[in-house]
Amino acid sequence: MQSTRSRRKVAPAAADGGDSGVKLEQLLLSSAICNGEDLGPFVRKVFASGRPETLLHHLRHFARSKESEIEEVCKSHYQDFILAVDDLRSLLSDVDSLKSSLSDSNSRLQSVGGPLLSSLDSFVEAQNVSKNVNSALQSVILCIKLTELCSRANLHLSNGSFYMVLKCLDSIENEFQDKTPSSSLKRMLERKIPEIRSHIERKISKEFGDWLVDIRVVSRNLGQLAIGQASAARQREEDLRIKQRQAEEQSRLSLRGCVYALEEDDDDGGLGGDENDGYNNGNNGLFGFDLTPLYRAYHIHQTLGLEDRFKQYYFENRKLQLTSDFQVSSMTPFLESHQTFFAQIAGFFIIEDRILRTGGGLVSKMEVENLWETAVSKMCSVLEDQFSRMQTANHLLLIKDYVSLLGVTLRRYGYPVDALLNVLSKHRDKYHELLLSDCRKQIAEALAADKFEQMLMKKEYEYSMNVLSFQLQTSDIVPAFPYVAPFSSTVPDCCRIVRSFIEDSVSFMSFGGQLDFFDVVKKYLDRLLGEVLDGALLKLISSSVHGVSQAMQVAANMAVLERACDFFFRHAAQLSGIPLRMVERGRKQFPLSKARDAAEDMLSGMLKRKVDGFMTLIENVNWMTDEASQGGNEYVNEVIIYLETLVSTAQQILPPQVLKRVLQDVLSHISEKIVGALFGDSVKRFNVNAIMGIDVDIRLLESFADNLSPVFSEGDTNQLKNALAESRQLVNLLLSNHPENFLNPVITEKSYNALDYRKVVTISEKLRDSSDRLFGTFGSRGAKQNPKKKSLDALIKRLKDVS
Repeated sequence: MQSTRSRRKVAPAAADGGDSGVKLEQLLLSSAICNGEDLGPFVRKVFASGRPETLLHHLRHFARSKESEIEEVCKSHYQDFILAVDDLRSLLSDVDSLKSSLSDSNSRLQSVGGPLLSSLDSFVEAQNVSKNVNSALQSVILCIKLTELCSRANLHLSNGSFYMVLKCLDSIENEFQDKTPSSSLKRMLERKIPEIRSHIERKISKEFGDWLVDIRVVSRNLGQLAIGQASAARQREEDLRIKQRQAEEQSRLSLRGCVYALEEDDDDGGLGGDENDGYNNGNNGLFGFDLTPLYRAYHIHQTLGLEDRFKQYYFENRKLQLTSDFQVSSMTPFLESHQTFFAQIAGFFIIEDRILRTGGGLVSKMEVENLWETAVSKMCSVLEDQFSRMQTANHLLLIKDYVSLLGVTLRRYGYPVDALLNVLSKHRDKYHELLLSDCRKQIAEALAADKFEQMLMKKEYEYSMNVLSFQLQTSDIVPAFPYVAPFSSTVPDCCRIVRSFIEDSVSFMSFGGQLDFFDVVKKYLDRLLGEVLDGALLKLISSSVHGVSQAMQVAANMAVLERACDFFFRHAAQLSGIPLRMVERGRKQFPLSKARDAAEDMLSGMLKRKVDGFMTLIENVNWMTDEASQGGNEYVNEVIIYLETLVSTAQQILPPQVLKRVLQDVLSHISEKIVGALFGDSVKRFNVNAIMGIDVDIRLLESFADNLSPVFSEGDTNQLKNALAESRQLVNLLLSNHPENFLNPVITEKSYNALDYRKVVTISEKLRDSSDRLFGTFGSRGAKQNPKKKSLDALIKRLKDVS
């Protein structure tokens, strides 16, 4: 080892004599090997320089440098090995002593533990037996519980408690089936549980199918009941409005001493209320429909895990039922079947609304809305088709009323009904045209049945029915009975027809979605009065009136109908909910003015023809008499006697204004006849005495007018006297001392405005004096010529020139 160290010291000394570059390469190679680096660069370098021997030399040198280190390591390990061998030898002696000690201890332990091990074996065997017994007991207990559960399930099944059966089956599957020790019992469960579920599904499906059949009848009854409740509520509202109108009417008549209390009955909760609606646990015995079978089937299918399938099955079946409800029988008139048709649909959607709110998601809101849209579309189509075929207004009104009640009923459940109401509004014009046609026939029949006699009422209820109900009375005092009305039976008959028209029109327009419909009702009322009634009266007047008494009766009827027309418009306004002041403010002319004028013209014409018969006596007047008649000519006395007789009769039935207009027309005609007689060819000449006699005649006629002052006002009496203006002014002119004033425009406008100057010229030329000479003046009464003759002749000449 000393020699090795000496060699290791010599090698570096030998290397010290080498080249410094070789030494550097050797150091780098040693460093790379010690660091475990790649020697590839060194190898490539030496081969590239062509001196691989140098590398081998360096490697050998490195190996020799490491040999000494290896020797030192081996030497160190050899010494440690010697020490370890010494330790093992000392340990071997200790192990031998321990082995003998353990052998002794083992012998003693076996001698003591033998009896204990035999006892332990006995204990283990007893423990295993105990475990087996416990396991058997647990299996028996499990089987007992399982059989009890199966028995309970059978009991529920026999009682029809299917949900409890399913709960028992779920408990068996979850808690017992996998734990059942009996394979035969397990097989039985695996076979029977699906069979029981299938049996329950069949039974519950049958119950649900029976419910689907029964619910159709229930739906119809329910719809009829709901619509009936809506009708009753509407009737209560109408009764309340009638009471309110009566109160307003009495208030309008200033009956301040009366106290009015309008009480509205409490409205029932109806079918649509969410609170206290009689629905409990899926049934509603109050309204006759029970949803328990449906909810039971839904719950069972939920328990069976078939919820979605049942929902689909339910929706499809209800959709088919609704489609079946849409069928309109061609064998039965729609008027007879429309209530059943709409009640069936109403009941269907009332039930669907209840199911939507209480069914726990059985149907969705979207599904119900889709069904409703389908139903509305079909109902609109059916209404359009049926309305287009109807030719009777009453039939259309009946269906419209029921449809509006359907809308009111279903709107309470949140269903939109605007489309149905739009269909009703769309046929508004057709309904009123049919109604006008019906009224035209009724009015024609009423007028044809008129006997042109004053109506006799023996009882107060007749007076109330024919007079008070149409506000035809002229006094609030009830007359004594029997009472003879100034009108004939046609008036109340026509009033009833018009009132019925108004009520039917308002009934059609009411509850149709349009709040302000008075203008529509008024438009058709104007047509009824202005076209139908006025036209029928004109036809009656032109074709059926014969004689003065009939014409007078028709004129009296027209005066009463004028008051009735005011009632018609007020009645229409009240039914439409419009304040009366608005109606009175917008009132127009009398809608029957043509018939009224025709009736008065006919009466006047008949009276004129009658008067013309008496006026023929004017031919008996002595136009060249020597003395003026003091008591009037024969014709005028006959006329006055006739007129007085006429007035005494007419004032019993004709209103003063009508009588005034007729008399005014007749007196004007008499005046024209007098002037016409003087102007005509039948009178060749006349003297002042004859004119003075005519003056007496006119005074008698004026006195007749004055004697009517108890009947007419002073202004009306003056108007009657003004009807004689032409004859009066002509006589005044012929008797005037200053006839030249006729040419004065101011005086003419004041005193002679009714005269025609052409007639004045012709008549004045016929005036002669007592010597049978032509008077050249207008007022000379002496035998001698008037001093103003020359100027008067010039005046007549000027009048001739103008003519």
